[in-house]
Amino acid sequence: MSSQRERGAASSRSARWAVGFFALLITLLCAAVASGHIERASYWPDPAPDNSVSPPAGGAVPQIRSLASSLKKKPPGKTRVVCQGKSFKKAKRAIKHARKFGYDLRPNDHRTLGKKRAKKLRRVNKKLKKRCKFHEIQPAVTASGNNDRVVVMPGVYTEPTSRSKPTNDPACTQYEITNDKSEAGAVSYAYQFHCPNDQNLIAVLGRAPGTGQDPPPQENRENIPNLGPCIRCNFQIEGSGPGPDDVVIEGGNPASGNGGPEGGAKDVGIRADRADGFVLRNMTVRHVNEHAIYVLESDGYVLDRFKTFYASEYGVLTFVEDHGLMQNCEAAGSGDSGLYPGAGAEGGPQRRAGTPPHYTQEIRFCDSHHNASGYSGTASNSVHLHDNNFFDNALGFTTDVFTAAGHPGFPQDSDLIENNNFYSNNFNPYVQGSDVKPSVPVPVGTGMWIAGGNDNIVRNNRFWDNWRRGTMLFAVPDATVCNDPAVQVHGCSAGQVSTSFRNSFHDNEMGIGPNGGSQPNGVDFWWDSFPGNTGNCWFQNKAAPGKSITSSPSLPPLPNCNNGQNPGSSTGNGLPPSNEAELVQCLAGFSATGYDPNACPWFKTPPKP
Repeated sequence: MSSQRERGAASSRSARWAVGFFALLITLLCAAVASGHIERASYWPDPAPDNSVSPPAGGAVPQIRSLASSLKKKPPGKTRVVCQGKSFKKAKRAIKHARKFGYDLRPNDHRTLGKKRAKKLRRVNKKLKKRCKFHEIQPAVTASGNNDRVVVMPGVYTEPTSRSKPTNDPACTQYEITNDKSEAGAVSYAYQFHCPNDQNLIAVLGRAPGTGQDPPPQENRENIPNLGPCIRCNFQIEGSGPGPDDVVIEGGNPASGNGGPEGGAKDVGIRADRADGFVLRNMTVRHVNEHAIYVLESDGYVLDRFKTFYASEYGVLTFVEDHGLMQNCEAAGSGDSGLYPGAGAEGGPQRRAGTPPHYTQEIRFCDSHHNASGYSGTASNSVHLHDNNFFDNALGFTTDVFTAAGHPGFPQDSDLIENNNFYSNNFNPYVQGSDVKPSVPVPVGTGMWIAGGNDNIVRNNRFWDNWRRGTMLFAVPDATVCNDPAVQVHGCSAGQVSTSFRNSFHDNEMGIGPNGGSQPNGVDFWWDSFPGNTGNCWFQNKAAPGKSITSSPSLPPLPNCNNGQNPGSSTGNGLPPSNEAELVQCLAGFSATGYDPNACPWFKTPPKP
């Protein structure tokens, strides 16, 4: 057993490693952030309902309207139908196939189609055919207003008119932001409104632009400044086939099917911007240069029964959202992550005055696989993630703050991660010839990591067959986030460490396969034990029969706050120094040489345990 003096010396060495870690992370940031067009400073919308619209927009997760109700003539809202020449034949064929064989809502959810429902769906599509007046989706969206709907009949929609619009059009540069150097070259909401298909294949712009010029970025990101009135709030867009595969929004080459490569004609497949009460369901979006589905500055959204394939950055990106729900989905082939609820509104200890504690976004019943990361949530708070499957990614789940410069929501906090499966996340996108081009450095073979976060609960999940690690937790010093004086980050101070505190991992099954046998992770739990971090706890986690929970550090064991131990007694001491050294090695290696497995073991597939 080491002496107290030896432990003190080791802790001092770890502290020195930490100082190096600060500087190297700062260097890393410019290289690690994915290269895309520059976004405007974004704000959390007012979480109260907007009563200027009837029914009110926002204030809650919107209700999904049934497909059959789109045929009703009574308000609220009008329905516009989009079809192709053979859409009804395709609908009948899809219904017949689903009736006989069923259909896959996602890889782990096969559905059947009963006789009665099939008959009703055929009848609805027949009536929709008679109402069809549009053959591309964007014109139907543009013609819509508050409470309206667009129903898209089966087919592959390449949106030729939207595709033909120039990208980075010089005529649109007047809407780039120039009044603040931290946002120079960013595109404003007015840019999206006046040039909707410059970046987007389909754009749902929910509000009119405000008057005058937007103010410089505010440090406090509550409430969107210069907000115009609702013109397309409570808007719903949906496919009319049995499943999401029947209506495809194609950003690239239709011949690629649901496979690679990434990239296409536009950066974004479907963008919903300031569109309170937005609902998207029952369709597939694939092959775009950045994000297949993008929801921004919207209070209240539902994404249901959808699939995304081979977006170069995110399958789904939601940013600065409240009252959001994603469900019944599949996301695959993303260079960053399949599902990304970024900078979600505060529902925990940092929530706005007068707002009760709540989970601001919920993600359930989704399969995210074959991405660099299955889920990512930079500076995202109060997300309830449950009953999902994350598999065949390099990293199953990440929430982090080290790419949060300019993001609201620092420090990240208060996710509830429960009843999910994290398994076989051993896909290596960094090898030559990979069909997914990674845009982030993550450790291949890992179920999840919390890379700078507080008050997160990880419980009742199952982690198996992740060859490197089941979970990782490490601190990210503030200096890595607020190192640029031109970018204000609320709550961030370069001289302190605001993460990672009070995270708990309990009642998880580790290394137990679906048949109950042993399918071990490389190491179940890994912690950097950052000096001064407090309140992190691991307890009541279950190993396979005849096996034990594995961890690093192993001695002393990870703090257990369920055996009469006060969480306040859980304090990081920097041991073993090799854990912090690994972070330094990999971040320094990536900064110097990119995805070089010789400079960082993260980019090399670990051996099967």
